[in-house]
Amino acid sequence: MEQTQVKAMPPERIRYRLTPFQGVLPVLPFVVLTMAVNIWDWMTWAPSRAHMAGTFGMWLVMLLVMLTISAYFGVTLTQSTVVVHNFRRRTIQWANVQAIRVEPFQGARTVVLYEAGGRRTRLRAPITGFLSWDRGFEEKFHTIRKWWLDHRGADWAPVPPPGALWSGPPAPNGNAFAPPA
Repeated sequence: MEQTQVKAMPPERIRYRLTPFQGVLPVLPFVVLTMAVNIWDWMTWAPSRAHMAGTFGMWLVMLLVMLTISAYFGVTLTQSTVVVHNFRRRTIQWANVQAIRVEPFQGARTVVLYEAGGRRTRLRAPITGFLSWDRGFEEKFHTIRKWWLDHRGADWAPVPPPGALWSGPPAPNGNAFAPPA
């Protein structure tokens, strides 16, 4: 009996997006507040069924719109680039990325790309925080970092950020992207 072994091929691209809960989280407090006010109104006076259905329908449509919009946000990893999907789509060559770090931002932890020109790009996904928990955040971060290390090219060399050349203390261990000591 002959067995064939198929070598697992790495994917050509990986896409990370916000989870559905993370997509509706920004409007959730407004929905809860509005529904509480409407329930109070419904208890104090008898509104028409059309008023109740209209209010509920409006918030249901808003939640669906937020889910649809948030499905676009994220990041796509390809062999040569990282494509950042925000309101404006950006394509960054792996060779231009100087560092990838996890940084705190508004009570959450996000992945940040440091580019050769000194620009920082904060990714919308993956993200994790108190209410927007993502169990796979660490794995996603390590996958992004591994793709950068594997695809940045053999001729890649670290470039100090523009401000580090003339001002400020010298970089620790020659790494301009290392956190301050």
